Amino acid sequence: MATSAKTAAAFKPKASDVRLAKADQTTEAARAINEANARAHAAKTEKLRALRLEREAAEAAEKEAAPKKKATKKAV
Repeated sequence: MATSAKTAAAFKPKASDVRLAKADQTTEAARAINEANARAHAAKTEKLRALRLEREAAEAAEKEAAPKKKATKKAV
């Protein structure tokens, strides 16, 4: 049993290693959050762009379909 206690003590993580591991976990969590936000932003932008293009096409079609008004001369 004495050898297993020595072995356990030899492989026990150091405090600095634990801090680094915790920092790595925090960094990975922050990156995951930022990537999720970036994907959501890109999806929202793409959706809004599609809606804007659709609206502009509808407005252009409506403008072309509307009868053009003739210019009237103003009395001087």
